[in-house]
Amino acid sequence: MGYNFVIYFSKAIDIQPACLGLYCGKTLIYKNSSTEIYGECGVCPRGQRTNSQKYCQPCTESPELYDWLYLGFMALLPLVLHWFFIEWYSGKKSSSALFQHVTALFECSIAAIVTLLVSDPVGVLQIRSCRVLMLSDWYTMLYNPSPDYITTIHCTHEAVYPLYTIVFIYYAFCLVLMMLLRPLLVKKIACGLGKSDRFKSIYAALYFFPILTVIQAVGGGLLYYAFPYIVLVLSLVTLAVYMSASEIESFKDLLLRKKRLIILFSHWLLHAYGIISISRVDKLEQDLPLLALVPAPALFYILTARYTEPSRILSEGANGH
Repeated sequence: MGYNFVIYFSKAIDIQPACLGLYCGKTLIYKNSSTEIYGECGVCPRGQRTNSQKYCQPCTESPELYDWLYLGFMALLPLVLHWFFIEWYSGKKSSSALFQHVTALFECSIAAIVTLLVSDPVGVLQIRSCRVLMLSDWYTMLYNPSPDYITTIHCTHEAVYPLYTIVFIYYAFCLVLMMLLRPLLVKKIACGLGKSDRFKSIYAALYFFPILTVIQAVGGGLLYYAFPYIVLVLSLVTLAVYMSASEIESFKDLLLRKKRLIILFSHWLLHAYGIISISRVDKLEQDLPLLALVPAPALFYILTARYTEPSRILSEGANGH
């Protein structure tokens, strides 16, 4: 009799229906040394995602290099925008630009550190994450099953924990630190600017932070796969635009000002960042030589500038020809 009961019980487990949908799973309710009891199919708690057997499992892995590069890209976006608008509104003769650049770097650095400290595990500069398997992992809200086409089973959760929400937390800390530090700094050192111009870089941040938040909310998954190419293309375009606008047509023109070298090296770092992100450095001995291509765009521009004469093109454009 006992033998038959065991057979029946094992068959009952085998014929138990699987969870519907890609991201619905069963949450662990009770566990001891010999027994695991799971609840009904539904949404997994925060910090967990479904495995191939449709059980909710905690995210215990460390982020891959590509994940860190993605987070670095999302962290650099507000910093680069800060620097752009500070430079745009400070004016060429303003001595406050450098201090504002340093302050923006300080704000974003502290925000990144605090974001890591408050993330799980709390208090250490590490995070635990779930592996990104496919694009749909970023948009689980689109995959809630409807068995009878009327009732929807809501299984929306962060399958890419914490790569989606940690960006919002970082942006929030950036905004808070900016509002606490930057107005006091600008008021003290931006004496060379008019009252209406002093805070324009801060006002610009109040616009681009909501825009970055919407971009992350809607296109976070697309950015995850596309950001290496975005970095590479934008760094090439902005470098070409800057060198043409500054009328840099030779190595001598490049060495005239330290600012030009700083901007050039900054673009080289972005080139390297994009190349490393694309290659993912899976095979170190094969991928590292690709970094030798970093100076190639600047060298190509300088060597061919004499044939295109960007200064003449700019002057004709300014004259309306």
